[in-house]
Amino acid sequence: MNTLSYKTVSANKKTVNKEWVVVDAQGEILGRLSTKIAMMIRGKHKPTFTPNVDCGDNVIVINADKVKLTGNKLSDKTYVRYTGYPGGQRFISPKELLAKHPNRIIEKAVRGMLPKNRLGRALFGNLYVYAGGEHPHAAQNPKEIKL
Repeated sequence: MNTLSYKTVSANKKTVNKEWVVVDAQGEILGRLSTKIAMMIRGKHKPTFTPNVDCGDNVIVINADKVKLTGNKLSDKTYVRYTGYPGGQRFISPKELLAKHPNRIIEKAVRGMLPKNRLGRALFGNLYVYAGGEHPHAAQNPKEIKL
């Protein structure tokens, strides 16, 4: 038996094949869409997945303002942030967040599904979310993915 053929191959920054992908969020449910996006950013859909390397794709999300939330989450769910000052805890509902910054609702959902370390922060840079149907990344020739 040839033992050299059974070597485990780990991807690194040079050998990784990163692609550009466009995802349309129109009519999609937020959580289900976010899990698929997080998997693509992480690279878990590729056979060359390596947990400690950025081997995922660059994901462009369009129509972020047309994403759906099921049940009463649009009014009952709250996002919490802290200003850093005493008494500076602020709350916002998804309905208000969609009205002010429609792209942040998808960004918050995907960021929570990525690792909480320096790799996760670097992976988050591979996500581009836009409220409308247009994006400025035509030069990268992204391919359209239907989730």
